[in-house]
Amino acid sequence: MAHCTHANIMLIPEDAGRLRCRHCHLTLKAEELENGYCPECLAISGQKRNDFEKIEPEKGIARYRCEECGAMLGGASG
Repeated sequence: MAHCTHANIMLIPEDAGRLRCRHCHLTLKAEELENGYCPECLAISGQKRNDFEKIEPEKGIARYRCEECGAMLGGASG
């Protein structure tokens, strides 16, 4: 594998927050919900579960990704 110098990096926008299913622990964005039910629980067990906990994003943490190799680079407080 070639060594990447991470010369081209991009700032990743802050996440607006996610939801985590209290049953299967799938973490996803609210707009990814299928009819308000967890898609993983529905696909695996046929259960229409809508019991989620909200996960707040970390504020003030900048995240970066290398455009060449796709590596996530360490964040720093802003």
